[in-house]
Amino acid sequence: MPAKREDGNQSPPETLSLRGPALYVVGTPIGNLEDITLRALRVLREVDRIACEDTRQTQKLLNHYEVRTPTVSYHEHNEMTRAAELIVDLENGASIALVTDAGMPGISDPGFRLISLAIRHHIPVIPVPGASAFLAALVASGLPGESFRFSGFLPAKTTQRHKILESIKDSPRTQIFYEAPHRILDTMKDIVEVLGPARHVVLAREVTKIHEEFLRGRAQDVLEAAQARELKGEITLLISRADENGKDRAPVNRETIHQRLHAVMEAEKLDEKSALKRVAREFGISKSEAYRELQRARATVH
Repeated sequence: MPAKREDGNQSPPETLSLRGPALYVVGTPIGNLEDITLRALRVLREVDRIACEDTRQTQKLLNHYEVRTPTVSYHEHNEMTRAAELIVDLENGASIALVTDAGMPGISDPGFRLISLAIRHHIPVIPVPGASAFLAALVASGLPGESFRFSGFLPAKTTQRHKILESIKDSPRTQIFYEAPHRILDTMKDIVEVLGPARHVVLAREVTKIHEEFLRGRAQDVLEAAQARELKGEITLLISRADENGKDRAPVNRETIHQRLHAVMEAEKLDEKSALKRVAREFGISKSEAYRELQRARATVH
């Protein structure tokens, strides 16, 4: 326990030296180089070597802070063999820091294999906390943060992405994903279709970097904003919990959807698919939900 001062408050803990042979899992900045802790810098200076996702990328950080520790590559293409080599070094008394290009190792980045292997070999694994893109995006999103789920990257294929979105449709917690900039428009269209145009979403782009940007609002509005520009860089996608959207919405009248669909088809000479998309948007529901309600209405009529 930290010592107590005369005013009753606890004194800050003393700076600890390395604990000897151990794997240090070190968080690094996700953009702004100032977002690194004093402890992380000390560990990076004192370990025997640093295992990096990309040695060239990490070297920029090390040069900035004049850290001279030798580096070795550890990434998804060599982790099968490199993890075993690093374990041998650790068992022989080395202390090793594990870092990725940005953020915490093991969070949508390499690291899990080496960490789990170290644990199996009874080698101490010591976390050195640092920046995390999804946590930084969450606290600035304006969405509830007391209950959330981070699920990494969404699937690249539309069918699989739809399944994931369907599974969170009624979720009581904020959902967080990473998404590639070249897929974000397709993903936003899927969100509008599956979760509805009124679902509240946030796109956090280039968090902590010069061009940091947050797009917040209804899914349809955010989609239109994203279509009006070219979104580059790393994107964190946050989707509000279900009760943030539909709790005040009046129940959908199946007969009304049926009637409105035919009215739109007749007035605007649209096919059923296009008209259904228009009606879903009018009712503030997803296209898939509108289709299900339409099918129920037809079944009732027949």
